[in-house]
Amino acid sequence: MVANATEAEDLTQEVFIQLFRKIGSFRGESAFTTWLHRMTVNHVLMHFRKRGVKYEKTTEEGEIGEIQDFLQAAGERPRYVDRLALDKAITELPPGYRTVFVLHDVEGFEHEEIAGMLGVSVGTSKSQLHKARMRLRELLNKKS
Repeated sequence: MVANATEAEDLTQEVFIQLFRKIGSFRGESAFTTWLHRMTVNHVLMHFRKRGVKYEKTTEEGEIGEIQDFLQAAGERPRYVDRLALDKAITELPPGYRTVFVLHDVEGFEHEEIAGMLGVSVGTSKSQLHKARMRLRELLNKKS
C-alpha cells in the first residue's frame, strides 16, 4: 500500500505496538487474522490521511537521502480505496452478494460456516463471494 519498504517496516512496527495495546478489545466474533488485517489497513489509511506524509529515500547502506513529498513521489500514488466509497459500493451490491461478502471478507467466516448460516451450498457461497468482489471492482473503478 505504501510502495516503500522502509515505510512499510515502520508501519508494521506501529501496527504491532497497536496490537499489543488493543489485544484486549478482540472479541473473537471474527477470525483473529481478519481483525488484525482490518487494524492494519485502518492504520495505513490513517497514515495516508496525515497531512504532508513524506517518503524517505535511503541508500543501500541505510543513509537517508533526499526527502520527497508523498504526492510527488515517483509520479504515481499508490491506489487505496476510500472507506466511504467502499461502504457505498457495498450497499449497492445485490443482497445475496452483500451478505456473503460481509460474512466472509468483513466478519471472517469460512465458506462452510456461511453455507450453514444461510442454508446454501459451499459452492454457492464461493460463487456469491466471487461475483460480489467482481461487482465491487466494477463499482469502485467507475467512481475513480
